[in-house]
Amino acid sequence: MIVSMTGFARGEVTVPGGTLICELRSVNHRFLEAALRLPEELRSVEGELRAQLQKELRRGKVDAVFTYRPTPQSASRLELDHTLLEKLKGLLGELAASSRDTAAIAAQVNLVDLLRYPGVLRETADESGTLAQAARTLFASGLSELKTMRASEGARLKALIEQRCVQLESLIDEVRARLPEIRAAIRNRFAERLAELGIAVDAERIAQEVALQLQRMDVDEELDRLTGHIAETRKVVGSPEAAGRRLDFLMQEFNREANTLSSKSQDLATTRIAVDMKVLIEQMREQVQNIE
Repeated sequence: MIVSMTGFARGEVTVPGGTLICELRSVNHRFLEAALRLPEELRSVEGELRAQLQKELRRGKVDAVFTYRPTPQSASRLELDHTLLEKLKGLLGELAASSRDTAAIAAQVNLVDLLRYPGVLRETADESGTLAQAARTLFASGLSELKTMRASEGARLKALIEQRCVQLESLIDEVRARLPEIRAAIRNRFAERLAELGIAVDAERIAQEVALQLQRMDVDEELDRLTGHIAETRKVVGSPEAAGRRLDFLMQEFNREANTLSSKSQDLATTRIAVDMKVLIEQMREQVQNIE
């Protein structure tokens, strides 16, 4: 299935105490690389969200950014973890008892230091749970929107690739149509060269030399392979499986055959057609780089 690795989704929801915003961006990448940026209030759900992302997407560099904008009134919902404070007080007491300079230790510790200690100042349990649930719902919605956008972009890429395949077929037909003319021209040039030299050569020997030249310049095999690659490309883009890696390999094979065709060509028109083929193949390769 053709799915692009490029997409964007954004959503926001009002929660008790503020507004939660989620933005998802994805670009092409060889593998799946997920980067989640969450406020401290949502650190507990990071692993869950990451697992969901890895389940839904296969490739791409994905950035998920959560922003929490609390209202001024939300500060009143903060509370102290008295259990943790008691433990800290006990540890400070032990430190003071083991130190000779008790006054210096007391001077170094103040209320602001205690409030900054992780976990001492926290949201109420109800608000924290509500925020986490809102994050899950918002993330699921954003991920669905991102997948829809990637699928839509993938449909566009599929149409472009199919269009390039049709153009390649047309160029292959042009080369095939020119082959009889090219072969006749080779025979005529050989005969003209012998006539200029005025050398009498056995007809069988001439036929062998002409056949050898034609064999060296034969491109039927390259044309057949190009035709086969086009058929395989159409099969891959129509398959429900992930197509990016297979298409990338096919682009390499396309390019190899077009280069061989160009190197064997002794005809200016055929050389130009081979160049046109390589342009189309490069255009396809650029599109394939963005397919999941």
